[in-house]
Amino acid sequence: MEYCEELYHMARLSLTGRRQDILSYIRRLARKYAGDDGLDNKLLGLLKDAPTEESPIRGAAITSIPVDQDSRLNLVRYEEPKDLDFNPIWNEAVKGSLDQFINERKKEYALISAGLSPSKSMLCHGTPGVGKTLAARWIANKLNRPLLTLDLSAVISSYLGRTGINIRHVLDYAKGFDCVLMLDELDAIAKRRDDSGEIGELKRLVTVLLQEIDDWPESGVLLAATNHPSLLDPAVWRRFDNVIEFVGPDINDISLVLKEYLGKQNLDDDKRLCLAFLYEGSSYSDIHRNILELRRKAILANLDLNDVFVEHIKQQCAELPKKSRKTIATKLISGGYTQRKASELTGVSRVTIRKSLNE
Repeated sequence: MEYCEELYHMARLSLTGRRQDILSYIRRLARKYAGDDGLDNKLLGLLKDAPTEESPIRGAAITSIPVDQDSRLNLVRYEEPKDLDFNPIWNEAVKGSLDQFINERKKEYALISAGLSPSKSMLCHGTPGVGKTLAARWIANKLNRPLLTLDLSAVISSYLGRTGINIRHVLDYAKGFDCVLMLDELDAIAKRRDDSGEIGELKRLVTVLLQEIDDWPESGVLLAATNHPSLLDPAVWRRFDNVIEFVGPDINDISLVLKEYLGKQNLDDDKRLCLAFLYEGSSYSDIHRNILELRRKAILANLDLNDVFVEHIKQQCAELPKKSRKTIATKLISGGYTQRKASELTGVSRVTIRKSLNE
């Protein structure tokens, strides 16, 4: 009798024409019948042999991107998977979680054979510039899937109920083919429903979003990011398989970032060490922007890169309070700098540096 119900459900899904729903149901059956007279292997064989969404389908997907009914603006931004200009650097905890997510997606059939499901969703939170959006592009590239990013400027409508309809259209569209959907700035559409300052329409929007996330297919990849985790409705957190906190770089991370962002251009070790101390507390994006600006300056003015960075270091130190400059000077000396060199870069007198060291 149970087989009859499953056969009926499969037939119903087939008639709807929603490929992702059919694939998700086959995955569910494969897990349920793991080790049952080889039925799971037969079902997994169907999944492996299923045609994939290659470029013609992707091209068709671009032309059918959902739009807002009134403004006619695209509700998502579409990007084909592409190599990044540099190797992203995250701390070990974040990098380990991202690698685990990719590994699960690439070995999903091994998990299904064991009666398990690969992670299908991830919520990233942290301050701006720590690599949340970059992680979405990295995941899309690793999985060779296009990246769709929710366009809030088009999705949020002044018409009653229109925003919720737009959200449904976006998620239904993304469920239709193999892609990575990114809900950036999630707090704008998933605020706490106990916030008395929010109108009923936004509270209903959260309910719509939760229903759509619950209905997300196993074959899809759903990512979300927020700079303001405290604003999110508590129910949102439970809907995601993985929750990752992105943090800014520490001294060691900054040193790696500088090497990566400098590319083939050389910078003396002592200057890189000074920059690492100077940039402590900065975000990855701020550091990246500064390095690119200095590299451009060196090329356009035909200057030696090390000379440009020396002037940058001196300028940055001059803008710091005296206490911070003293701290950087003592750190530089502990890193192998001479008192004279530390004094030149930070503007702190050698007498003051010696007093700090004695203290």
